[in-house]
Amino acid sequence: MTKTLAEARAYAAGLVAALDGRDLAGLQPFIIPPFTALTPVADVLVAEPRILLGAQNAHWEDAGAWTGEVSVPQVADAGARLVEIGHSERREHFAETIETTGLKVRAALRHGLHALLCIGEPAEVKDAGDSTAYILAQARGALGGLTAGELANVVIAYEPVWAIGEHGRPATAAELAGPFAALAAEYGGRAAGVLYGGSVHQGNAAELLTIAGVEGLFVGRAAWQLEGYLELLEIAQGAAIRA
Repeated sequence: MTKTLAEARAYAAGLVAALDGRDLAGLQPFIIPPFTALTPVADVLVAEPRILLGAQNAHWEDAGAWTGEVSVPQVADAGARLVEIGHSERREHFAETIETTGLKVRAALRHGLHALLCIGEPAEVKDAGDSTAYILAQARGALGGLTAGELANVVIAYEPVWAIGEHGRPATAAELAGPFAALAAEYGGRAAGVLYGGSVHQGNAAELLTIAGVEGLFVGRAAWQLEGYLELLEIAQGAAIRA
């Protein structure tokens, strides 16, 4: 819940200018502004269609008596090509469940958009040693039954709840090795990508991208300012080239 219309337009315009004529080999940039800014940002991104525009949420029904909700056809009409689904804040504060995330994934795919499914365990699950089982249950519950073609349009973002937000603790490579090995075994080469998010910043991005199974980064506050996002893109492209 950041950025006014003017701020969002300025961010998008700066991003387009910075990427103009640049080889994006190894990169797939995307930004996910608030609903209010989708169309203005989409208008700016016409000049740089390589940047995917996403919506932070969408309902599973195409229309109806769902006051306050926004549908997949509506976000697509506003310019989105990707829908973020199941962020931990949505699960904690707005009662998102494995069932509803599955419905939303199918709604996004039904309308030709990419689904970005967020999964992640709270601290008490991690402390009990159940991280891998927990996140696989979230992923399997939302993605079970998809065809190979449908799964190829799903991006999975693993965001441990204990690692995200203002008070999150950055995860270590050792803590991420097991979950990403499991995700790679189940979804590697099948999903469009498996990303890591959680206290990602310019100081740890390069190391995170060396972890087996991590195919990209899902960044929050470190990318709120354009300069930060551009620096992270440089780090990610450097990692892709070295790989």
